Amino acid sequence: MDELRTNPVLVDVLDRAGGLALPGWYLAAGAVVQTIWNAVTGRPPTYGIDDYDLVYHDATDLSWAAEDAVIRRGAALFPGYDVQIRNEARVHLWYEEKFGVPCAPFPSTEAAIDAFVATTCAVGVRQEPGGGWRVYAPYGLADVFALRLRPNPVLATREAYEAKTRRWKALWPELTVLPWR
Repeated sequence: MDELRTNPVLVDVLDRAGGLALPGWYLAAGAVVQTIWNAVTGRPPTYGIDDYDLVYHDATDLSWAAEDAVIRRGAALFPGYDVQIRNEARVHLWYEEKFGVPCAPFPSTEAAIDAFVATTCAVGVRQEPGGGWRVYAPYGLADVFALRLRPNPVLATREAYEAKTRRWKALWPELTVLPWR
């Protein structure tokens, strides 16, 4: 997607992320869709982006120590960037405590992306070994380009959706926020 190539940080993170050799990895959610929003609204490519979410799925070791080791490797690989690295295979271990609803284990990174708080943000991209990009967008990209936020009640709570959309709407007032169902 040409819109994503406008963000030099996103491109650099994608270029470097393969070096971590993480199973099923994607750069996902906010930084991806917000880069598109910035292109559509004529804002600078990195405007409003807090961090870059690099997600992967490794069920071979669900310990915090294993995930933390990956996070530390990533910190060395992405100096100067706020790259949040998370093992989606571990989400079920902490999700209920943080959000108040149980979460079944995700069988893949794609299954985790399917459950992101807004269907609009359920997007992941990664660079394949040949240099091409693989895009995973289970709900499509129409809402992303239309600046329309749609809730995803698969797992997220109303409170989480409304908190995120308030922040996003303040930064991108052109967004249309659909109400929680």
